[in-house]
Amino acid sequence: MPPFVTVLELPVDPATAMVYEHGWQSWSPAGVHRVDTISPRPAKPRWQTMAFRPELPAPEAGFQSEGLLAIQPAADAPVTIVSSPEPHTEVASIRLDLHGASAVLTADGEVTITQRAAEMVRALEEHADAVADHLAVPAGGTSRQLGTGWCSWYGYYHDITEQRLLEELALLDQHALAVDTVQLDDGYQTGIGDWLSRRTDTFPSPLADLAARIAETGRSAGIWTAPFLVGSDSHLAQAHPDWLVGGAVASDEHWGQRIGVLDVTHPDAAEHLQEVFRTLRAWGFSYHKIDFLYGGALPGRRHADATPLEAYGLGLALIREAIGQDAVLLGCGAPLLPSIGRVDAMRISPDIDPRFEPPLGDVSQPSGRGAVLMGRARAWQHGRWWVNDPDCITLRPEIERRELWAAELAGHGGLAVSGDPIGALDEQGLKWTRGLLLPPAERAARWQADPDDELGGGFAGSCLR
Repeated sequence: MPPFVTVLELPVDPATAMVYEHGWQSWSPAGVHRVDTISPRPAKPRWQTMAFRPELPAPEAGFQSEGLLAIQPAADAPVTIVSSPEPHTEVASIRLDLHGASAVLTADGEVTITQRAAEMVRALEEHADAVADHLAVPAGGTSRQLGTGWCSWYGYYHDITEQRLLEELALLDQHALAVDTVQLDDGYQTGIGDWLSRRTDTFPSPLADLAARIAETGRSAGIWTAPFLVGSDSHLAQAHPDWLVGGAVASDEHWGQRIGVLDVTHPDAAEHLQEVFRTLRAWGFSYHKIDFLYGGALPGRRHADATPLEAYGLGLALIREAIGQDAVLLGCGAPLLPSIGRVDAMRISPDIDPRFEPPLGDVSQPSGRGAVLMGRARAWQHGRWWVNDPDCITLRPEIERRELWAAELAGHGGLAVSGDPIGALDEQGLKWTRGLLLPPAERAARWQADPDDELGGGFAGSCLR
């Protein structure tokens, strides 16, 4: 690993100075903290790999920000931003240590230092605009409207079946919910890495037939994959062990097995990856949620002489070429800065969950608190780098503090995808869901005009940030 060198020493007022720490990937913590505190750390060693920067744990004290750190040294002072100038190819880890009334910033790679507005959110927005200009991101973060959706994961998890999906299609029509895309999530495939073979016990019909059934309702068909992951039990791992990144472990145990990484620099593995996505597109899937993308940027031995970030960028380019420019590409569990301009939408938070408090207090893990806090901390990226995905509209009665989650989604303006089994929604949950599936401008305008109409249902407007 490159050494950390001092890049800035800044006088600060320890009582009022604030620091914005930006995590590595979708699920990593991010937020504004007092400069004299310590930012979140993983509560379990395996979560370092799955939710933080895998190869570089943060020190016990202070802050470690990935490719972007902002500091406001005193109240009303301009915000100083330290950032990686070429985030597609290098993302420096940036650390901040407080020594009395001085903040010492160190980095293990090249950084630039700029001063922005004397208000943290506005400073981050200015930075995002400058990065978007530099990387030639299409105006507005995306050139297309992505529409609304329904996703199977948060209602059924791995227990989704063809029959349940068809029942949900009928319920969407029955309740006249404004859903443009129906997305099949994890649970259809025979193995992690075996994306074109389905579980015939729960999905008796070919996936192309299922996509056609969705299209018959006037909706687009979407599908979930984890394209850079390969489970040790998969047919792919057994047949082509030479297609895996040597020494790279995306998880020592997930889906009941060890998870390796596809080496997209291997010509045969690259062709396989494209064949998977060409086939899915030919079957009728035009919306692709690609998950656990952090795996594609893990260090390890690759077929070609490529850095982890070069391999990651190559993998995204191969997928995009296979599905076409008109398909929707939604990143999740993704290294954030290296993905700018390469996806249409991006998850910016850990998974929403029926529990509000995260396990072991670790906000990188599925929870209402983690989704709310990280959605707020990355709201400034929406419309600049991509369409933000704050995660699904889940408002059935079992969701703890669901009124807070509804209010967050009403104010965010990002991707709107329902995640409840429609039949599990009570009258209030259905009203909120219907309102949140409106176009963003209409959604926000209706909420501001009358919080009791459709979306508000009588809960306090103070829930909105």
